[in-house]
Amino acid sequence: MSNRIFAIANQKGGVGKTTTAINLATAMAAVERRVLLFDLDPQGNASTGLGIDRSRRAVGSYQVLIGEADIAASAIPTGIPGLDIVPASPDLSGAELELVDLDRREFRLREAFARLPEYYQYVLIDCPPALGLLTLNAMVAADAVLVPLQCEFLALEGLSQLTRTIERVKKVLNPTLELQGIVLTMYDSRNNLSTLVADDVRQFFGDKVYRTMIPRNVRVSEAPSHGKPVLLYDMRCPGSQAYIHLAGEMLRRLEKPTEQAA
Repeated sequence: MSNRIFAIANQKGGVGKTTTAINLATAMAAVERRVLLFDLDPQGNASTGLGIDRSRRAVGSYQVLIGEADIAASAIPTGIPGLDIVPASPDLSGAELELVDLDRREFRLREAFARLPEYYQYVLIDCPPALGLLTLNAMVAADAVLVPLQCEFLALEGLSQLTRTIERVKKVLNPTLELQGIVLTMYDSRNNLSTLVADDVRQFFGDKVYRTMIPRNVRVSEAPSHGKPVLLYDMRCPGSQAYIHLAGEMLRRLEKPTEQAA
């Protein structure tokens, strides 16, 4: 089986994108999948949230992107069996400007991933909260896009912009790209607005929306400051349980036998 590559993207910040990347990767590794998390966000929150010290980030996604480092050699262990990370190095913040002048600027990441060994079954790319050249590189390299979506008033408006971008990338740069799924995050069952947004998204996107919703949960918010996924910080909390269920649901979608797919 070749690597399955997913861009975790939403141009809006604060929607649980990095939290989803970290905890989905951890939950997949916990069920014995070999996972690579590629931190493409200059803020480096995925690297911080997995406890990667800044001294270990000298070589990372920036060097891979500009062709100075091999992707497999840039991956470092996270301490979680089965989960490695290519960390975000500090230079990544200037990468958007540098990419403008490079040949095949939209394909830099795709060409780097072409050299990734099949050891990793799943690759999750944590994209920055913007639809710039970094996110574009991720979408060109990916098989599909996973969208974390906060249950709030303007969520659908931002989602329509993102889906248009996915369609444009599919048409011009990556004909096999698809919307893999939408994960509803920060869901509060006591809040009527959360329920209304969830219903609206399901009405528009149907089965693309995962049944598992990630609830608002203080333990999820606390975990990154301890350099741990919430699954290690507090496995019994509702947020951890939701990510475990989400990983199971996603893997069932991805790995169901083709004869049952019809």
